[in-house]
Amino acid sequence: MAQKILIPLYADQVAPRFDLATEVSVVSMADDGRPTEKKTVVLPRASAEQLCHLILLEKISTVVCGGIEDEYYQYLKWKNVTVLDSVIGSYKKVLKELESGTLRAGDIVR
Repeated sequence: MAQKILIPLYADQVAPRFDLATEVSVVSMADDGRPTEKKTVVLPRASAEQLCHLILLEKISTVVCGGIEDEYYQYLKWKNVTVLDSVIGSYKKVLKELESGTLRAGDIVR
């Protein structure tokens, strides 16, 4: 089943904190792991609540992020969103790991 992934960004890196991101990448992945569509969404301000709303609105199945407060982590898990947190690395390299299916929570991607 195809899935949609959201990655909060800071320049060309995974944002160090979920709640401080003002830009996110939404990537649709095919069943074989290839990205089929990528879009960047710029938020009017940094807000974990707005980000959670966007995640549900876009029907995101997986969030890849750096640090995330437990309240938002638990909320997303409750909404059946997979959260790969504590991920550090460049957006492009993290996306490659996602494509290959090897990305895990806590990974430092070099």
